[in-house]
Amino acid sequence: MKKLSFSYSKMGMYKECPQKYKFRYVHMLPELPKYYFAFGSALHEVMEYVYNPANPAFPTLQEALSFFKTHWDSTSFEQKGYASAEKERLGYEEGCRIIAAYYGKHGNSLVHPLSVEMKSTLDMDGLSLISILDRIDYLGDGRIKILDYKTGKTVQREPDQLMMYQKIAENSPTVLQLVQKADPKVKEIRVESLSFYHLPSLQELTFERGSDKDMYEFWQKVLGVADSIRAGKFAPDPEENKCRWCDYHNICPVFTGKEYDGPSGWGAKIPDVPPPAHNPFKQGPAAVCAPQVCAPASKTAPEVLAEKIDRLGEITQEERRLRQEIAALMDKLGYKRHFGSKFRAELVDKSRLEFADKAKTIDALRSLHLLAKTLVPTQSSIAALLSDPAVSEEAKAKLRALAQEKQQTDLEITEAE
Repeated sequence: MKKLSFSYSKMGMYKECPQKYKFRYVHMLPELPKYYFAFGSALHEVMEYVYNPANPAFPTLQEALSFFKTHWDSTSFEQKGYASAEKERLGYEEGCRIIAAYYGKHGNSLVHPLSVEMKSTLDMDGLSLISILDRIDYLGDGRIKILDYKTGKTVQREPDQLMMYQKIAENSPTVLQLVQKADPKVKEIRVESLSFYHLPSLQELTFERGSDKDMYEFWQKVLGVADSIRAGKFAPDPEENKCRWCDYHNICPVFTGKEYDGPSGWGAKIPDVPPPAHNPFKQGPAAVCAPQVCAPASKTAPEVLAEKIDRLGEITQEERRLRQEIAALMDKLGYKRHFGSKFRAELVDKSRLEFADKAKTIDALRSLHLLAKTLVPTQSSIAALLSDPAVSEEAKAKLRALAQEKQQTDLEITEAE
């Protein structure tokens, strides 16, 4: 039986949508360029350049930035997947910021790893496993640490990816030979830890190796996915958010009502066909899908709520980060106010009250019969009582006596006039 070419990314795509996997790896229709892939690839190239064990000396920050610029300029913004040259420029500036910050944190403590961007192929259980290990550090006694760079907005634990790395590294003759060059007495490898390094935030998340039980269950899942692929099980798994951003939705049976029979092969392009006549996610008679092809499960109210909470959380985290960066830059430049093309930012000095003695404050609220009004007595809820018309002036005076006035600078964003 011919070995099935397999990787973590292929498994991830199949689990996302078997039909999408079919378009990508059976029909061999490449996806359209994505700017976040180009951005991540460019920063991976820089990390490989910085840590390359073949180079005895580490490059300077200026050399790393120059390398990044050369790599970045080798393709157009369209080839990278950016919507405009301006957005590409912002991506480049963000890349420079990340590289400079990385050198600021690690520039004086760089150490050569065992390998960088090592491509490993392992034949096992009818699979030809392909993986690129961003960085391998040798810890001695046959123990290694695998580090994977992340460049997205957030980084989270991805157990399947970590366990795939562990499975490949501990069974790969290539990795064993690499370790034996550094330590000839080693007979077998043990992955001691696996880390994701989030380059935008310079945060490293380290995880313990998968247990024998975890690895067994993971491998059974891998073999199950492989069996489904061999069996030609490519039924679509539609969801509105997934389908909206999928490059193949115009030729997908979920929307067209028929199996794709167009051009295939790596030289082919995704056919430029008119948009589907119907939207299976739209309400009403026009939304009827082809029988036995489209059956998207409607989301429950708790699922919709959970998605909205996650989305708001991501927006809030991004806003907090941007506010901190804007305030820091304005402080560095000595600016109190600065303008963008549509909005202006202003640093505004404000005062706030701080109730440092929590015990005395709680006693005062209780004696004044105000404790119930605060629900949970936080700094802001207690301070809010001072502007509550239902609270007597005598009670407000007693609370003010317990408070200390603190000065702080807030960033305000308003539309530019």
